[in-house]
Amino acid sequence: MPRKTKAQIKEERKKEVEGILDQVKSLLSRICGDLGVPRNIRKIAQESIDTIEKLDDKENSPAIVASTSVSLLEDIIQDLNCPGHTRTAIYQILSLLEQIRDY
Repeated sequence: MPRKTKAQIKEERKKEVEGILDQVKSLLSRICGDLGVPRNIRKIAQESIDTIEKLDDKENSPAIVASTSVSLLEDIIQDLNCPGHTRTAIYQILSLLEQIRDY
């Protein structure tokens, strides 16, 4: 089996990061659409989605976007009004975002 070139490895990593970000956006969209979640938490979830979508504009690297989203979401976890199921979803999102590194 031939060795992969750096370009091939970079392309695979890019696809992996895009898949992770798609999962994160899907989970955050569910939080935004849940009317049982307080408005301030839905707003922060939407801000996190907007931050992730900035990556499509090539403004920032994936690691910077992920760390920005993590810092936004950590504020939600500290909120006493955050429902338990939302907090669990946010922990799941955080674990996905922590996997992201620059490609």
